[in-house]
Amino acid sequence: MEVQPEFKVVVATEEHTPYAQQICDEMEASAKARGTGIAKRSPEYVAQKMREGKAVIAFDQDGNWSGFCYIETWGHGEYVANSGLIVSPHLRKSGLAKLIKQKVFELSRTKYPHAKIFGLTTALAVMKINSDLGYRPVTYSELTNDEEFWKGCRSCVNFDILTAKNRSNCLCTAMLYVPPKAEE
Repeated sequence: MEVQPEFKVVVATEEHTPYAQQICDEMEASAKARGTGIAKRSPEYVAQKMREGKAVIAFDQDGNWSGFCYIETWGHGEYVANSGLIVSPHLRKSGLAKLIKQKVFELSRTKYPHAKIFGLTTALAVMKINSDLGYRPVTYSELTNDEEFWKGCRSCVNFDILTAKNRSNCLCTAMLYVPPKAEE
């Protein structure tokens, strides 16, 4: 039986900003390797999320960077996106993505308890994790209509598909968590 590694998943802070470049490089390399689209982020943007306490970062038992995810608000806080999930390649299928998603979900619910939480993904494993957290697949029309969010898709290789379909769908699956009070 294979022993699962132990991880430390924490809310990122200023002290974690030196990892921003490594995180961005891995996001880009991972998207290229999978042949999927991803909105590009700059190291400055990732570092700002860390400074704001709007990101989680994971380390392995030896203290090496292992994974990351951040949150962004849209529509004046009505929506929160959990974005930029990345796990170091050698740790994929270790259960770390689930730990990171759980932590960023908790952070989102703590900071924005009444917001709807959404994500876009092409990864089946992420869809399963989101489903386990209470997200459900939705049409793009149920997501934020905040123009700034959609501008973020411009750097994705699939942006032409999104615009050709008038933002009604793309290759990503949209998933949404609606907090209990918002459902009523």
